[in-house]
Amino acid sequence: MNTHEFERYDPYGPTLPGTVTATEPRRSPLVVRALRALSGAVAAGVVILCLVVIGSAYVGGGRGFPGPGTISITAHVVASVFVIVAQRIADRRDGLVAVVASVAVLAAAALLLATQWWG
Repeated sequence: MNTHEFERYDPYGPTLPGTVTATEPRRSPLVVRALRALSGAVAAGVVILCLVVIGSAYVGGGRGFPGPGTISITAHVVASVFVIVAQRIADRRDGLVAVVASVAVLAAAALLLATQWWG
């Protein structure tokens, strides 16, 4: 048997005329990817802050110490849900939509910090 009788698939070989080759998906620009990474880290920080506030309310209530109130807990939970949804949009979309969603995460975190931690 001749080895040329069998046609083998070679992913690195030359393509035959008329065949369609798979193209790699286009990467987002570096600025968009960096903004996504930053907003992802900030979103994770907001969720961790939410868990800390809920934990301190639980521990404070059990020991008779004043802890964060219902408004603070609610603000942290709402902000956490918002940044998770916005970050998912930023991670799954490209272009202007990803940038707007990433900026929304940063704005929500800044608003939460300004009203609940620094205010």
